[in-house]
Amino acid sequence: MTEPLKSYPPCPNPDQAAMKAVGDRVRERLAHDPSIQRLPCEQAEIWAAADFVTPGECERLMAMIDRTAEPSQILDHGYNEVWRTSYSGNVDAADTFVQMIERRIDDLMGIPHEWGETMQGQRYEPGQEFREHMDWFWTKAPYYKQEARRGGQRSFTAMIYLNDVEEGGETAFLNLAMSVPPQRGVLLIWNNGTVDGSLNQFTLHAGTPVISGTKYIITKWYRTRKWGHG
Repeated sequence: MTEPLKSYPPCPNPDQAAMKAVGDRVRERLAHDPSIQRLPCEQAEIWAAADFVTPGECERLMAMIDRTAEPSQILDHGYNEVWRTSYSGNVDAADTFVQMIERRIDDLMGIPHEWGETMQGQRYEPGQEFREHMDWFWTKAPYYKQEARRGGQRSFTAMIYLNDVEEGGETAFLNLAMSVPPQRGVLLIWNNGTVDGSLNQFTLHAGTPVISGTKYIITKWYRTRKWGHG
């Protein structure tokens, strides 16, 4: 196996057994869904589904993002540079339309709704990006104790592209030498762990700079147990 190009410092994963169990559940469910395609890589589990949301649903979600978007923030990994220059904001979890989209993702993956964080909308304008990062939590970071109390490790990521982008804005998995271009309505799912539940360094990814146009996405992260405020 090729060594990762870039990685976080090693850290333990107290939720390894739980991440393995979630991974087993999702893998089995997606394997029997003809609408899902497993992307061709061995080092990480990544799936895609075309036309997961309709054009009309995309437009409605983009309008919601425009109403809530503020300059994006990231959890502190000790970066001394600007790492994320997009706009983002949680959509209204009480909105019945949002609940319908979330339930559709829950049902596809077979993960309890209560394990999912509130969906976050993100907007990238020309020149904006999210540099290389992991979605799983670095367990040696100061923030991890709080995250452990309110749902544990991030096991899975589900992301929906809401529009086509004229140029740029790919989701680049840097350690896999693989990029996925924005395509309206496409759902992208990846396991943040390995088959045995370890934290997967090969899920390092970046939202590459938008060159022309505007990029809209919705992201939903799932934990290893019920998500809440710790």
